[in-house]
Amino acid sequence: MRKMLLITQSEISSGMDFIEKGLTEFEIGKKQCLKTMLVAEESLQKLIMNAENEDDKICVALNKRMGSVYVSMTLRGRAFELIQGDTVEDVLHIEQDDQQTGFEKEEEMIRNILLRANKEQLRYKNKKGMNMVEITVRKNPHAMVMRTMFALVAAVVIGLAMKAVVPDGVSTAINDTLLTSISTMFLNALKMVVGPVVFFSIVSCISQFGDLKEVGRIGGKIMSFYVLTTILAIISATVVSYLLHPGNPELASKLAADGSTVVSSDVSISIKDTIVGIVPGNFVKPFLESNMMQLIFMAILIGIAVGKIGEYSQLLKDIFEACNSLFLKITVILVRFIPIATFCSILSVILKTGPDVLLSMLAMLGTFAVGILVMMCIYCLLIILIGRMNPIPFFKKYSPTMLQVFGMASSNAAIIVNMDACEHKLGIPKKIYSLSIPLGATVNMDGTCVYLVIFGLALARVFGVEISGGMLLSMFFSVLVLSVGAPGVPGAGLVCLSVLLTQLNVPIAGIGLVMGLDSLLGMMRAMSNSLGDVAASLIVAKSEKILDYEKYMKP
Repeated sequence: MRKMLLITQSEISSGMDFIEKGLTEFEIGKKQCLKTMLVAEESLQKLIMNAENEDDKICVALNKRMGSVYVSMTLRGRAFELIQGDTVEDVLHIEQDDQQTGFEKEEEMIRNILLRANKEQLRYKNKKGMNMVEITVRKNPHAMVMRTMFALVAAVVIGLAMKAVVPDGVSTAINDTLLTSISTMFLNALKMVVGPVVFFSIVSCISQFGDLKEVGRIGGKIMSFYVLTTILAIISATVVSYLLHPGNPELASKLAADGSTVVSSDVSISIKDTIVGIVPGNFVKPFLESNMMQLIFMAILIGIAVGKIGEYSQLLKDIFEACNSLFLKITVILVRFIPIATFCSILSVILKTGPDVLLSMLAMLGTFAVGILVMMCIYCLLIILIGRMNPIPFFKKYSPTMLQVFGMASSNAAIIVNMDACEHKLGIPKKIYSLSIPLGATVNMDGTCVYLVIFGLALARVFGVEISGGMLLSMFFSVLVLSVGAPGVPGAGLVCLSVLLTQLNVPIAGIGLVMGLDSLLGMMRAMSNSLGDVAASLIVAKSEKILDYEKYMKP
């Protein structure tokens, strides 16, 4: 919805009346309406002061898009600096025009202070001699979710239509040339920053602790919770699998021809190798390989050391904090492209998956979905029993973020949105989530555990492989170690599953049944993994008595 009015430069009052009326129609509260009116009036004054021609008219517009409301004002003129100074103190020391009277100087100073105080809601640009100021009046917190949902639905509809009318060769070419390329570019961009995000976040967190005993206590609680939920995930997935019995032996005849191309990879299931591999051989390699365990080890070590070097401690803390803010901002920029990546990923899944195999896989997919729902119920119980809290606000506030994580299909990529949900929605302090979220994205893979157990046992039934009690116990420890060592990126699930199938003596060709749906399964895994990370952060914050309970319970 858009409302627009053209006014002369002497008709500011008419423009303000128009803005006020529009904001009232858009159901903006009185307090926010008054604030917007003040900012709009001062912005109009700035536009007029830099106008090229007194006869040029100002275009005032109100826009409502997907629940967000914006006020924009446009006038031809010279480029200028809308917001002056980096701080309010800088504004007070800005040199004034000597030709201005004392009153005009005070008015200009007040205008600059007001605009500076509201800079987060202001956007200015000069394009081809046109000055434009846009004020964000209300930003829909669910706008990204709505875009992602729209992209998901559009991908399903277009994918089914293409499967019906477009030749397979054309669909394959579109998928390989366009969809896969866009998805890969997006994921590569996220992988580019995830290492620095994890490293600088943990260093900044650890270095702020004055007492290392506090770090040990909080870290111990976090790891204990992660171990508990991982064990519960393996046990619950095993129970669900034996209750629902997914895995039809007839599926064996429908294996994808390229199933054998999945290499068993070099993912180690040795506990000793996993522990030894935590310590890197050099400083650079963990960043190049995005080895999360090694990055976390280095971050913790450096974070502890930063607080113990005397006069340089504060300087290094500031540097690490600045780097942390930099990479978080880069990630925020990348996250805006989630709807596009979701569209391409879902459309790719539909184009690659034949209807017959898709229908045959519904039983396995349904069992996996049940396993994920069981884990959600377990998180509810843990919040009630351990956290002594009502879980309804948790799921109500985190559900929009869950959908974003679903679109990302990556636990590592979801670090930034999970941190944002912890701080702004759930009231979890930074000293908790800046440690628990990056750590959880590496070692807390509950969704991956459910996936490995259910599909491992289902594919064993498909190929008629009997699973004895001893093999179940071996599978338990293998899944435990694989979930810790698995990278939190799309595609890692297939590699880990191939390792588990080899151990269970199930033909590796069984991977062919899962390949077509792996993108969708990866989305579900990432969603469950992230849910466990945030639930742990909530419970640990409550146990430390530093949870902002008022924000948590606030509707």
